[in-house]
Amino acid sequence: MNILMIATEKLPVPPVLGGAIQTYISGSLPYLARSYNITVLGITDPSLPNEEIKDGIKYVRVPGKLLALYQQGIVQFLASNSFDIIHIFNRPRLVMPIRKMAPQSKIILSMHNDMFNLEKIEPNEANAAINEVSMIVTVSNYVGNVIRNLYPQASSKLRTIYSGVDSERFLPGNHSKIESIRNRLRKEHGLENKNVILFAGRLSENKGVDRLIRALPLLTKKFKNLALVIVGSNWFSQNKVTDYVAYVRSLAKQQDVPVVTTGFVSPAEIQNWFAAADLFVCTSLWQEPLARVHYEAMAAGLPIVTTARGGNPEVINLGENGFVVENPEDPANFAEKISEILSNKSLMQSMGKRGRELAISNYNFSRVADEIMEVWRLTLETPLSAPLPDGYVAPEVENPPNLIPLNSEYGEVLGSKQTSNLSLYDSNDEKEKKKKKKQYKEKDKKDKVKKKKDKKDKNQKDKDKKDKNQKDKDKKDKNQKDKDKKDKNQKDKDKKDKNKENNNKKDKNKENNNKKDKNKENNDKKDKNKENNDKKDKNKENNNKKDKNKENNDKKDKNKENNDKKDKNKENNDKKDKIKKYEGYI
Repeated sequence: MNILMIATEKLPVPPVLGGAIQTYISGSLPYLARSYNITVLGITDPSLPNEEIKDGIKYVRVPGKLLALYQQGIVQFLASNSFDIIHIFNRPRLVMPIRKMAPQSKIILSMHNDMFNLEKIEPNEANAAINEVSMIVTVSNYVGNVIRNLYPQASSKLRTIYSGVDSERFLPGNHSKIESIRNRLRKEHGLENKNVILFAGRLSENKGVDRLIRALPLLTKKFKNLALVIVGSNWFSQNKVTDYVAYVRSLAKQQDVPVVTTGFVSPAEIQNWFAAADLFVCTSLWQEPLARVHYEAMAAGLPIVTTARGGNPEVINLGENGFVVENPEDPANFAEKISEILSNKSLMQSMGKRGRELAISNYNFSRVADEIMEVWRLTLETPLSAPLPDGYVAPEVENPPNLIPLNSEYGEVLGSKQTSNLSLYDSNDEKEKKKKKKQYKEKDKKDKVKKKKDKKDKNQKDKDKKDKNQKDKDKKDKNQKDKDKKDKNQKDKDKKDKNKENNNKKDKNKENNNKKDKNKENNDKKDKNKENNDKKDKNKENNNKKDKNKENNDKKDKNKENNDKKDKNKENNDKKDKIKKYEGYI
């Protein structure tokens, strides 16, 4: 069975420049090619040939970038090639032109974004496309519900097939095949011994990475060994510094923890950064269909913190492989969930392990391929879709350069011998055909005039809307910048006040120390004086004692002298008495 898979006009297949749709197709192809003859039609790229057969899969590449140019190339290719099933990815506006060129093929539409939005496709064209396709495959239940709400008649054709991941390429950082790369990257960027938080995605306002950066000051109050890695640029394969990119880089430089911004990383190397991280955070603010980075983070064994926007929560088992932030506008909500994981190492490890298990069991590309093949099988069993509705006019396509002009109304390739019998209604009556052809030409002429006017009105409306959006964006940016400036000023003021407080405290301490020293000095002086006084008193006491002793000695001497005198007198008296006595004898 021959299958044609038509990628979008934005990026080539294989995904040499990245892209979720391109990765989805490329990842499932090896498994699909085992059972089917597959041709992949995509846009040209300087690094790829315009046509090649690789691993049994045929690749055809036509000029793209603009949908009109891409559509022209697809239609020309279908003029000389037929397929049992044509599987269109994310471009409902291609359904009707392709149906005209392939009236007998079954058509499947895979939706990866909200391309049925009223701003992207007119209701009559959307209804016709839904009527023509056998099945509509969505990348998440969220995308399916958006289509169901806009076009309830699509309900019976809707089916969700989640994307997948190559779990042999995206590995946990402690795996022997990638551990050395993890260590090298962390060493090169000063991330050793850090808890590394990873963001991977486009740097645009709706992706919201600034909220994660602004959550860092809240986290650093509790965790001192943090680092943030931001992988991505403003657009796939580009590194243009938009206002938002400049704002993100400026915000990153103001942080007290390392913030590494890598710019665009090739899809062939992106798995290395997942291996180098410890925790993955998706900060999407818009209603995202379902970012494929969730699958890659799970395969790499990383706990996930994501937002309750679009289909993102559909792959999170709360508390098992991650947490969901209900209000992603507030950085504090990211800080809360990240903190819950970082503060519990056991939870962190079990979440990473469970994520890896889910990636292998539920989200590998072999499972994606099995579900796609089931859709193809069911499609072949369904009847060919209904004919075009009465009065339907295909979208106008301008003739791009270097391509043979195509008569979009009747499928004839002008200037070529090949024509396709694609009148809107089969009829055996040639006159009826000519009549209808004339009617449609007249109608086409009127429609063109109306379309030209509508286009002019739409352009004016778009311009007004664009101006308003730009004005709103400028206002929002100004408010954000003012807020950031205010926050920075407040932070500086707080820092200044803190420094002042610390200096005052220091001065107070110094004053107290001086006072203490002075008191000590006075006390020492006092002690010295007391010691001197004591010494003086002691001396005085000694002197008094000396004087007393002297006085006593003097007294003693005096007494002795008196005694001596007394003795002398006595002796004299005795002598006198003796003489007197003697004289009596004579």
